[in-house]
Amino acid sequence: MLPLAVPLNDDTVSPGLLGFGVFLALVVATVFLIRSMNKQMKKIQAPREADLKQQEWERAQAARAAAESEGRAAAPSGGAAVRPEPGPGGDRPSGGA
Repeated sequence: MLPLAVPLNDDTVSPGLLGFGVFLALVVATVFLIRSMNKQMKKIQAPREADLKQQEWERAQAARAAAESEGRAAAPSGGAAVRPEPGPGGDRPSGGA
């Protein structure tokens, strides 16, 4: 038997320096990962709501123009194409942000 053998219990068993080193390494790795994530998030350029509305309006105008051009091609030569009326807000959405 070992002369300095101590019975094992919650008071005599601890994680020691190895446990502290692993914990410290995890903390350092987490800090670097968070910093890297923040740099990557700053690079993302999310569109603003006004830009999304403008794109939607442009798509609607393009679809309307395509429908009008198809209507003109299908209409007889003497017929006039009917132009759709603008919506309640006018032809173009407001760019308010």
